[in-house]
Amino acid sequence: MKLGIGIGWRPEIADAVATLPGIDWVEAVAENICTGHPPEALMRLRERGVTVVPHGVSLGLGGADRPDPVRLSDLAARAELLGAPLVTEHIAFVRGGGPLTASPRLEAGHLLPVPRTWDALDVLCENVRIAQDSLPVPLALENIAALISWPGEEMTEGQFLAELVARTGVRLLIDVANLHTNHVNRGEDPATALDELPVEAIAYVHVAGGVQKDGVWHDTHAHPVTRPVLDILTALRSRVDPPGVLLERDDDFPPAAELAGELSTIRTTLEAAAAASGDSGDSGDGRARAEAVRPVRAASPGERARNRSAVAQTALLSALVTGTPAPEGFDQRRLGVQSRALAAKRAGVVAKVAPELPEILGDGYRGAFVDYARTHPMSDGYRRDAVDFAERLLINGLPADHAARRRLTRWWQECVDPRPPRRSVRLVRAARAALARGEVTR
Repeated sequence: MKLGIGIGWRPEIADAVATLPGIDWVEAVAENICTGHPPEALMRLRERGVTVVPHGVSLGLGGADRPDPVRLSDLAARAELLGAPLVTEHIAFVRGGGPLTASPRLEAGHLLPVPRTWDALDVLCENVRIAQDSLPVPLALENIAALISWPGEEMTEGQFLAELVARTGVRLLIDVANLHTNHVNRGEDPATALDELPVEAIAYVHVAGGVQKDGVWHDTHAHPVTRPVLDILTALRSRVDPPGVLLERDDDFPPAAELAGELSTIRTTLEAAAAASGDSGDSGDGRARAEAVRPVRAASPGERARNRSAVAQTALLSALVTGTPAPEGFDQRRLGVQSRALAAKRAGVVAKVAPELPEILGDGYRGAFVDYARTHPMSDGYRRDAVDFAERLLINGLPADHAARRRLTRWWQECVDPRPPRRSVRLVRAARAALARGEVTR
């Protein structure tokens, strides 16, 4: 299936996406779509014939645990709701601990790299096959950006992905911005990765922006696409005509005109690369190319491989989110950078999930949350994280401002109250919110 040029759909830019010229398809974060009440703007695009691909971020297929059947069922339901031709996820782990290590469950709140080892590959392949059997449409997996490297890796990224495709027949979502990130942060050559990839398995491509700080490239999705990323896109296009290319933007959204300009640059880059390689652009159907890869089904990894992966991943995650000693062989400075990045990511997502918190706490919100995150790992999702953060502040007698503390107390009480509020309570809350916004005057 030829997807064309697309953009990541986010509620903040829904109006812009609806009017951008030349948008062939969109990708939406799967976990942000409620099947009972899907976003109206997204469904209107679907009704117009715009293809929508759900993009998962929480399966953790690279983790030691087998995929959660509930999460798989939810992803399948979203694919069916949207009439999606495929679904996508990441080659990453996002949680650790639990029964395999007899330790508390920990959530990273972000995508973390799996080691490129045969053990990790065995576990990943079995998890992928479980997911493929549970989904109504093909699955494609994305290479992730990483700030850290595992010691003792046995394969390059390209070799790891090629072996994954050979064993499972899974398709690939290649993020050229992530290849650039890993070039800066881990010294990996994007050209080598592209040479080693089974490019016939590519379902589509991500393009995104980032920023370099203190010698580390941060894959922010909040900055314009840079020339090195476009150069990698050019190099990929010289090897294969990808079925789709998509612009990702997750924060600091620019005006619609700037988004249109970035999309135009992506189109121009692809056209110039095709012309330089003498490629007409008609390289056949992407689905057919991916399905031509014959999977070689490997044996189950066995519980020992899972247990080894569980211990290693939990030790790393614990060091990142609870401050326990770092596992041997990791770069201590990079672990510190990754730890701070995870805390900042949590602060940003909690601010979106519970916008009342930065509204109540003002400029002190981010610093207070990062301090909290250093000693309080996330264990049950961002909404629970927000409630626990507010509770911890109140236990410590914060915020110091009495009016702010009263507002925070009311918000916390409303979040932990299991009973639906009566109509009179809802009216009082609405009046309070209006007063806080200055909408009610005498």
